[in-house]
Amino acid sequence: MRQAIIVNGVPASGKSTVSARLTQALHDAGIAAVPLSLDTVKEGLFVHVGTGDREHNRMLGRASYHAIFNTVAAFPDGLVPVIDAWHGFQPESVLRDHIACARIERVIELWCRVTPQTAAARYRARTAGRHTGHLPASYADELFELTKRAKPFAIGPVVEIDTEKPVDPRVLGEVRDLLSSPT
Repeated sequence: MRQAIIVNGVPASGKSTVSARLTQALHDAGIAAVPLSLDTVKEGLFVHVGTGDREHNRMLGRASYHAIFNTVAAFPDGLVPVIDAWHGFQPESVLRDHIACARIERVIELWCRVTPQTAAARYRARTAGRHTGHLPASYADELFELTKRAKPFAIGPVVEIDTEKPVDPRVLGEVRDLLSSPT
C-alpha cells in the first residue's frame, strides 16, 4: 500500500522540526522514509525564478507543492514520503487531487498544534535568517488570526502534536504504528 505522511500546520508551527525527528525515528525503526519540504523546493525556485509580490510567492508555493507530489508519484512502493507543508494554503480538493495523482492510498496526517501567540512570535523571530522570498515579519499578524481557525484536513488518521513542548517519542511511535497497521 502506498502511504504518505503529511506534516501539517500553519507556518512556524514546528513542522520542519517534527518532520526531521519523525524521519529519523522511522529510519531507526527500519522504515524507508524521505523528507520533502515545501520551503526547500520553494527556496530553490526563489534562487532561479526570483522573488516577487505575495501572488508570486503563492505561485511558487503551488509550483513547489506540485513538484513534491510529482516526485512522490515516481517513488517505489514502500518508500514513505514525509511531506512538510502548510497544506491548508490551498483548498482540500487540491491536496486530494495530488494524492490521487501520486497514487497514494493512505495518508497519515501529523497536525502540529501551536497557539496563535507562539506561531506569530516564531515567525517574527525567524524572518531575519530566512530567504527574502518568504513573506516578511509583518505576516505574523495575519498568521496570528490564521492559527485561530486552522485545523487538520483529516483525510486519514490524524495524530496531533503540541509543538510548544519537546517532541514526545510516543507520538512518533504512534505514527510508526499507523504505518504498520493494515488499515
